Amino acid sequence: MKKILVIAEKPSVAQDIAKVLECKKKGEGYFYSEIYIVSWAIGHLVSLCDPEDYDVKLKSWQFNTLPIIPDTIKLKATKKTKAQLNILKKLMNSQDVEKIICATDSGREGELIFRYIYQFVKCKKEFQRLWISSMTNTAIKNGFENLKPSKEYDNLFYSAKCRSEADWIVGINATRAYTLKYNTLLSIGRVQTPTLSIIVNRYKEIENFKPEKYYELKLKYKDFDALWIDLKSKSNKLLKDQAEKIENKIKNKSVSVHSVKLEEKQQAPPLLYDLTELQRDCNKKFGYSAQKTLNIAQNLYEKRKLITYPRTDSQYLSSDMIPNLKFILNRISIDKYKEYINNLGNLHITKRIVDNSKITDHHAIIPTEKVFKVNSLDKDEFNVYDLIVRRFIAVFLPNYIYNICTIITTTEDEFFISKGNSIVSLGWKQLYKSNSIDKEEDKDEVKLPKVEKNEIRQIINTNIEEKTTKPPKNYTEASLLKAMENAGRFVVDESIKHELKESGLGTPATRASIIERLISVGYIKRSEKSLIPTEKGIKLIEVVPKELKSAETTGRWEKGLNAIAKGKMENIRFMNSIKRYVNYIVDESKKSSIDINFPKENNLSKLKVSNFGICPKCKKGIILENSKAFYCSNWKTGCKYTLWKSDLDKLGIKYTVTDIKKYIAKQ
Repeated sequence: MKKILVIAEKPSVAQDIAKVLECKKKGEGYFYSEIYIVSWAIGHLVSLCDPEDYDVKLKSWQFNTLPIIPDTIKLKATKKTKAQLNILKKLMNSQDVEKIICATDSGREGELIFRYIYQFVKCKKEFQRLWISSMTNTAIKNGFENLKPSKEYDNLFYSAKCRSEADWIVGINATRAYTLKYNTLLSIGRVQTPTLSIIVNRYKEIENFKPEKYYELKLKYKDFDALWIDLKSKSNKLLKDQAEKIENKIKNKSVSVHSVKLEEKQQAPPLLYDLTELQRDCNKKFGYSAQKTLNIAQNLYEKRKLITYPRTDSQYLSSDMIPNLKFILNRISIDKYKEYINNLGNLHITKRIVDNSKITDHHAIIPTEKVFKVNSLDKDEFNVYDLIVRRFIAVFLPNYIYNICTIITTTEDEFFISKGNSIVSLGWKQLYKSNSIDKEEDKDEVKLPKVEKNEIRQIINTNIEEKTTKPPKNYTEASLLKAMENAGRFVVDESIKHELKESGLGTPATRASIIERLISVGYIKRSEKSLIPTEKGIKLIEVVPKELKSAETTGRWEKGLNAIAKGKMENIRFMNSIKRYVNYIVDESKKSSIDINFPKENNLSKLKVSNFGICPKCKKGIILENSKAFYCSNWKTGCKYTLWKSDLDKLGIKYTVTDIKKYIAKQ
């Protein structure tokens, strides 16, 4: 009897699937039964080839070999996991296997992992797609009962393939070009460089900020306080002499009530979590890095099976989930949450909870129906799970209702404002009474007395307070994640602004790794909760062209990738635009005349970079090598320095780096 091969993304996921499919026997690198074989990848078993895999000469970094744009980008086996790839190759092409089920993670990257393996082993068999949002036994069973045709995900794969290849082409060429230009290993990427630019721009804004003094005039009455205000501009700021003049004018005066305004305000529950919002809250409340939050959430999804798929960019649920929502609430109704769940009654489902039009690959992160045991989680796991559960309960609770009272008093043609607030109903905020995510949002009540228009109050005391304007704050991981998600605000072009509104810089699944990458290459560092650019990071942003550091460029890419995923753009058109872009970047690096010295590092010693020192003629470019000569990198901007190899042959000078450097240094 021929079998069905199921390929998961990780061994742990394969084990869970094998249990559901009753594959109780174990082979080398797989589980099996009479019907199924369940095997696994270990992340990316197949990667894109390196430049030297196309031509060994490309191992040496030289300007004259750029841009590196292969006609076809090839795949190769990842060395560390080659054994498992060979197992999959044998199984996928075995005559005993009739068809294949792709069970890698249900997203763009998961699709890419499977399809690259499928291509590399030259498999031609039919395959179907398992697409699930939860790792519970019930979800896995339902997924196998509703397998999807592979063709439904072809465009998702084309989008993922273009993203992968474009990142490779841009990264390889930009990194080599600017490394050669500045004799320092400079890592450049489509998303990481615009992200670094956001951090650097904020840092410079703080550095260049000039604090300004201003003054506020405060009054004290018997039963409440007031602050001077300009009713037209709504400003409380005064110059010192202005404040003193007004203070002298009103001393020992009485004021009359000019107006009283009482407003009822309502605040709806926050939306359900997507990954970025969860990472932001975990950073604010617990100080977790984005990567740590993702790791914990992935563990809660894969191993604990307590939450749905975490790598999502949606904050909504689909309509087919409505019948199961009450069941999930009942299952998570332990003592910690019971009092809130018991008061829900019939669930009030709104567009803020269920909206099919706002779901992409996956719905929002919510708890699964698996019964939660408090003692089964460590502290970090519980913290993340608790946030997800409280947010899930909160969306069904009533609005938070409060009153704002505004009293304007006046004397001598000057006006003073008093503001108070009082809670009418906590609503969903009852869940966060002692568990506030952001303490600034939960200000204490300020109650004002009941007053009528034209009532008189005596000024008991006046006080002029000196204040100073404050610079913006350095980014934390929480605020940077928000900036990456809302990168459209850094863009002028309205169509790109809209595209970035939909996708931002990176994806929820990659933003954490982008931050970690910027730290690992020495462009930023953590300082308590802040992210601070290093000297190297600041200088990189100074030397690269606008297109490499602009969120607008990434926005155009994301617009193209989304169009490919929706079947509205051919991938060849997208890749042709990337090739033109790379040619431009390499040309710009050669023309650049920005004179910047990066911090000295030993990181070039591991690379075969043919850089023979500073040009003795223009003193700005660096000496590079081609097949006939050694030449200045600033040749396009007019430097004519050339050291012909034929002349060196006559002098008996060898082409070693040491010999050439010594010869050039003497000139």
